[in-house]
Formats: sequence, structure tokens, C-alpha cells
Amino acid sequence: MSYISKTDLDYWLEHVRIYANNGDVADYIPALANQSPEISAAAFYSIGGDCPKAGRSDYTFTIQSISKVLTLALALIQHGEEAVFTRVGKEPTSDPFYSIRKLELEQPGIPLNPMINAGALAVTNMIRGRDSEEMVGEILDLIRRLCHDDSITYDRDVAQSEFQTAFLNRSLAYFMKQNGIITGSIEELMDVYTKQCAIEVNVKQLARIGAVFANDGRDPETNNPLIPATVARICKTFMVTCGMYDNSGTFAINVGIPAKSGVSGAILGVIKNEGGIAVFGPALDDKGNSVVGVELLEKLAQQKKWSIF
Repeated sequence: MSYISKTDLDYWLEHVRIYANNGDVADYIPALANQSPEISAAAFYSIGGDCPKAGRSDYTFTIQSISKVLTLALALIQHGEEAVFTRVGKEPTSDPFYSIRKLELEQPGIPLNPMINAGALAVTNMIRGRDSEEMVGEILDLIRRLCHDDSITYDRDVAQSEFQTAFLNRSLAYFMKQNGIITGSIEELMDVYTKQCAIEVNVKQLARIGAVFANDGRDPETNNPLIPATVARICKTFMVTCGMYDNSGTFAINVGIPAKSGVSGAILGVIKNEGGIAVFGPALDDKGNSVVGVELLEKLAQQKKWSIF
């Protein structure tokens, strides 16, 4: 066990927070542009329930693309592997997460994986519900179970801001609808997708989600199953191959753990049989990953010898 202490988190967060100057806050989503790049926080939730924290650990942020892991888990639980992977692929891509290019090259327009926007939209379209409210409710129910916190909800201002500016995502969705990958109302899908991205947590809550995956889908304290082990394994595999956008290969070499980032500045990491780690710092590099978060995880991975490789 390479247990992470509060001393570890305090030391490395203080050491790397200056890297925020090397990144920029996401400004293409107006509600995210207001975040202060100096904010930083980290938490490690161990299997067993200990949770050392550092920095602004009570600060809440939206999970953004980290939601892609959770909607994938939900779709797999609801429909099974065969149904899900007829509508989304399993292969990584070197293209940016928002790219439409590969949809035109692949036949019949199936997105390459669930961690790019096109794939995530196809997955969200599968979530059960008679309308967008029920679909968002299904997603929130899962996240509340994983966090053991029924108060978790989404930030309405961020959701509305994303909904009003999601022109490229609408383009991806309409292209896939033309090819039979997506069904139903595109506006209803965008309502669900922008709300799932706007779900708010703090680093402790996010780290607890990571601890569930680290414990093969079981609650880190009670050991009760929350996600089937096969679903947890599939999600962790996608986090390794695709979770850090088109920087996933470099991250796998430098850190070597399953991880997923979001453009709010959050990163979720999974250390098998040990726990989940969450880092937040809103200044992003040119790939869309938290500069502070990546630096912190690299330092800890070297110190703790985390790499699964």
C-alpha cells in the first residue's frame, strides 16, 4: 500500500500550484470563465474510508467530462455491453475531444469511444427515462449512491450556459442522428448532457467515486456492490486509454493510473485496491487538462510508484 497522507497532499499541492500560471481557464463556456485560476484542492479517499484533503477542499466545481465515465457505467448497467458498443466504439483517438472529423471517416458514423464528446452524447442518449428530467434523475441517483450523498445536484447556471453555447455538440448529435446512432430529440439530449456535465461536487466527493472504482465497484467503507465489477473494469480501461483527451498516452507513461479530466479543472484518478484521488485546479493546458492536477499526479505517482504498467 502506498497510502497518501495529508502531509503528502499539502506538500505537493503547495509545490505545484505555481503551475497554474502556465494554463488558462476554459472561457468558451461563459460560466466557467469566472473561475479563479489560483484555486486548488486535492483529496485521497482510501478503501476503508479515510480521506485526507488539501487546499480548498470544500470548494465545489462541475464535473464536466468526468461525467462521461459515470454515464458509461450507467448505460452498461442498464443495457449491457453488446447494446452499448453497437453505438459507440472502444478505440482511442489522437483527435481533440470535440472533433467531428472521425465521425465522417468511420462507417456508419459510430464515434470512436465514449470519452470524446460524440461518444459521450451517444452514451447519454441511451440512458433510460421518458423525458430529460427522468434521464438526469437516473444519472444523479447513481452519482449520489457513489458519493453516499443525496444532496448532490447540478449547477443550473453552468448547465444553462453550456446549453446555450453547445453549437458544436449539437452538430455532432445531428450528424449521428443522420446515421442512426442517436434517436429522439436533439434538444432534449442536449438538456440532459449539459446538466450531467454541470453536476457539482467537491474533491472529497469526487475522490470517493474514484475509491468505488478502485474497489472494483464496491463501496469503499461497507464493501457493498454499487457498480458491477465488469462495468468498473471497462470504465477504468477507457480512463487509461482515452481519459485525458489526446494527452492520454503521455499521461499513461508519466502517471500510469486510470484517470479522467474535465474542463472545469477537475481530475479523477483511481489507484487499484488503494483508493481514489481527486485534484482540482481550473487553469488548463492546451489539451484541456488541469495543469496543477497533472503536475500533482505526476509527482505523487513518482513518489508512490503507482503505475499499473
